[in-house]
Amino acid sequence: MALVLASGSKIRAELMQNAGLAIDVDPADVDERAVEAPLLKAGFLPEDLASVLAEAKANDVSGRRSGDLVVGADQILAFDGERRTKPDDMEAARRQLLTFSGKTHELHSAVVMSRNGEAIWRHVSTARLTMRDLTPTFIGHYLADAGNSVLSSVGAYQLEGIGIQLFEKIEGDYFTILGLPMLPLLAELRTLGIIET
Repeated sequence: MALVLASGSKIRAELMQNAGLAIDVDPADVDERAVEAPLLKAGFLPEDLASVLAEAKANDVSGRRSGDLVVGADQILAFDGERRTKPDDMEAARRQLLTFSGKTHELHSAVVMSRNGEAIWRHVSTARLTMRDLTPTFIGHYLADAGNSVLSSVGAYQLEGIGIQLFEKIEGDYFTILGLPMLPLLAELRTLGIIET
């Protein structure tokens, strides 16, 4: 039996490997917008969206990897009660950061484990992040320094790098902010006897 990460996220793979986990990386093939469209219409909460998407990814990969334990993850950013997606370009990132300036948003990070196409465990963690008041000049300099990598992040920042300079206050788990709640995941892997207790 292999432990499989159903994600192409470099940071998620690094988090698991840095924790001493031997993993296979097998990204899911899930159309996230198609999965979430009816859920958004039905008024699902952001944390529930994250859980459903994480489960869809885990189930997609575990359905083709018989017996393997597959970890799926997803992260939803909620601001003023609405889900936000990754910015399409640097101008969208600039506008988003201006909107977030001086305000608080939430990151909902879900992790699901599946075996043989069915979820066997799920967890959602939430972090609240408050940006400091940002000037348009600072945002311009930040985006120039950070480069296009911000477009791979739902909030247009990577907390583990220069993005930390955007914030005034952070409430919540660091791993939740990076998109994979590691402590609950490791606890469940111990419960399942996958890693040493």
